[in-house]
Amino acid sequence: MTGTDRLPEIPAQSLTDAQAKAAEAFKAERGVPVFGPFVPLLRSPELMLCASRMGLYLRYGSTLPLRISEFAILFVARLWNQQVEWQIHHPIALKAGVAPETAQALAEGRRPDTMSDEEALAYAFSTELQHNRAVSDATYAALVARFGEQGAIDLTGINGYYALLAMTMNVGRTALPEDGPPPLPPLVR
Repeated sequence: MTGTDRLPEIPAQSLTDAQAKAAEAFKAERGVPVFGPFVPLLRSPELMLCASRMGLYLRYGSTLPLRISEFAILFVARLWNQQVEWQIHHPIALKAGVAPETAQALAEGRRPDTMSDEEALAYAFSTELQHNRAVSDATYAALVARFGEQGAIDLTGINGYYALLAMTMNVGRTALPEDGPPPLPPLVR
């Protein structure tokens, strides 16, 4: 990402009534003010609230173990070169049990050779979905055997949801926090 933040935080006095109500609802549901991807999304208050609610389910209500969800989020963040998403989720992923070596390989754009069997399933599924726009029968069957049909849909949702957030922040050029770690280098495609 280059350039200045296109869609920075809206000053409180400049919020429309709908934006102010959405920001209040967001804070009531999440316990924190609008942040990260929700800053640009606030330009469409109802979309922001719907996205927030979907995110709450995918983070805290999904049938997938948190380690697998966070692993998939890192995969999507790296795929989309989304710095803010990576910075938010990298420490969460490590705390949830993703090995530092696995996260480092993702950061470098490599297939990690330190993945658990469950992570390897999520990686294969996510790679096929994001690159091929479909998932093979073999990969689908393996994922369903391990996580069930709901797990396959939840992993699909994580891929789509975090791609939406990444696209939103990439369009908005959402700035990295100044006190965070250095940004990831761009992937060469």
